[in-house]
Amino acid sequence: MLKIPFIDAPYEPKLSHILGALSIYDQEETKGEALWQYNPNNPGDREKIIRSFILNDLTYLTYRHRFVLISILKEALENPSSDFSKEFESNHEKHKIMAWDETEIDDPRVFFEEIYKLASDEWKQELQKASMEDQSTW
Repeated sequence: MLKIPFIDAPYEPKLSHILGALSIYDQEETKGEALWQYNPNNPGDREKIIRSFILNDLTYLTYRHRFVLISILKEALENPSSDFSKEFESNHEKHKIMAWDETEIDDPRVFFEEIYKLASDEWKQELQKASMEDQSTW
């Protein structure tokens, strides 16, 4: 069974994990200010947000974890009824404050499609390596 890195518990990825880097709870004056320099609806800025913040934040994951995470993203993208806007919702009770909320992202699906495209490209070799392994042994 695949475990959470550095913790002895099962790894159960969720789409919300992908956007973890965009949560600015108690970091509005540092991380928030850095993120707010970009417009998530502008394709060029969105790519910078994804590469510099989202993918960079996931570097601690092993190639197997990345494979599982990208697989759930792919599955969600293949489902036309997936609601990606909810992933941008803040939750004060869980100390999750998003840099941009669901009303500020013009097309959340496009945002996640871009994450998938860039992650698939950047992690290509790792994803290929994981795909050739027997995932039941993880």
